[in-house]
Amino acid sequence: MNAVFADPGSRAQSREMSRTDLTRRLVARLHREEAVVGGIGHTNFDLWASGQRPQNFYMLGSMGLAAPIALGVAIAQPQRRVFALEGDGSLLMQLGCLGTIAAVGPRNLVVVVFDNGMYQITGGQPTSTALGTDLVAVARGCGIARSLWARDEAHFDTLVAHALEGDGPLFIAARTDDTPPAGVTERDASRIRARFMDGLGVAAMPRGR
Repeated sequence: MNAVFADPGSRAQSREMSRTDLTRRLVARLHREEAVVGGIGHTNFDLWASGQRPQNFYMLGSMGLAAPIALGVAIAQPQRRVFALEGDGSLLMQLGCLGTIAAVGPRNLVVVVFDNGMYQITGGQPTSTALGTDLVAVARGCGIARSLWARDEAHFDTLVAHALEGDGPLFIAARTDDTPPAGVTERDASRIRARFMDGLGVAAMPRGR
């Protein structure tokens, strides 16, 4: 295994960072039409506020689908680097997707999880990560060997740079704060879908099929 991923770290060792700042740092490095799938709530709100790219998809209303959707894109377009941005609460709803990602082993897929230990958008109720669940340990246990915690912003930048050039699948977790998002995504699901398909160079299927 690459030495970068030898030490997974831990949530306790990860500095609390700004989700908005980390999202902007990631988006600023995207120069090859990489696809980004943002999970519901503040995760995709910050993605929206970081610049509306046609290769961005903003999930509305359904928890835990960022990684499964990104997996589908990664399989369909293996030449394209694909990022899933997800919150801890949403990922906990769909942990089985990590085993599927490990089994399929897409080299172009990166899962980034922003872990603030709460269901922030519904009132701040604690998730199990606040009570001891380590999502990196879970990802490794599912078979995603290249999984680790970002220690701080500089380490996060290093991991994103590696994700853009190295082989996946990769799983990056960052401990984040509970600040409000930088903006709010538009709520027109059909426009979001159409723009994303255009960004991927995929023609929309006719109605009824």
